[in-house]
Amino acid sequence: MKFAALIVGAYLLGSVPFGIIIARAHGKDLRAIGSGNTGATNLARAMGKKWGYVCFVLDVGKSLVPMLATMRLVSRPATTGELWLWLAVGVAAIVGHVFPVFAGFKGGKGVATSFGVALGLYPYYTICAGVAFAAWLIAVGIWRYVSLGSIIASVVFPAALVVLIGVEPEWDFARLWPLLIAATLIPLMVIMRHRQNIKRILAGTEDKVLKRRS
Repeated sequence: MKFAALIVGAYLLGSVPFGIIIARAHGKDLRAIGSGNTGATNLARAMGKKWGYVCFVLDVGKSLVPMLATMRLVSRPATTGELWLWLAVGVAAIVGHVFPVFAGFKGGKGVATSFGVALGLYPYYTICAGVAFAAWLIAVGIWRYVSLGSIIASVVFPAALVVLIGVEPEWDFARLWPLLIAATLIPLMVIMRHRQNIKRILAGTEDKVLKRRS
C-alpha cells in the first residue's frame, strides 16, 4: 500500500507543470512561445536563463523527492522486486511530466524528470547520471544544442550502467536486470520525444545555446 501511494503521489507531483506555472505568473503562455514545449529550455528562451534554471531544478525535484521517499522502504541491497517497485515510482513521475493530468496530458520531454529519477535511485543510477550529465555538458559545449546533448546523454546512461555492472563485483546482473530494462526504455522515450528536434537539427533550424559572438 505504501508503494502504491508513492506511485500515485509521484504521478501527481510529476504532473505539476512548473514551466507553465512560472510563465503564467509572468503573463505568458509558454505553449505559444518558441517550440511550445513546457520544459526548462523553452522557458529559458521565453523568460531568460534564470527562470530556466529554476524550472529545471523543480522538474528534477518532482521526481527526486518521491524516489528518495521510496528509498526508505527498500532494503540493502535491494531485492529484484523492490527494484521494480522503486522504478515504478520513478516511471510514474516521468509519465506525469510527459502526460500531466493538470495540463491536459500534454507535457514536456522528460529529460529533467528522468535525471531526478536517476539521482534518486542510489547508487545504481546515480553514478550513471553523473556520467550522462558530463556527456551532456560536453555535447552542448561542442554543438550548442540542448536537445542533442539530451539525446547523447540518454544513450550514454544505459551504456554506463552496463559497464558498471560488469566491473562492480557487488552489482549482480541476476538482481539488477530490471534496472537495465528501464535504463534502456526510458532513454528511448526521451529520444522519441525529441523527434521534432532531430528534424530541426538535420535541417539546421534548431535553436542553439551559448551562441558565439561574431
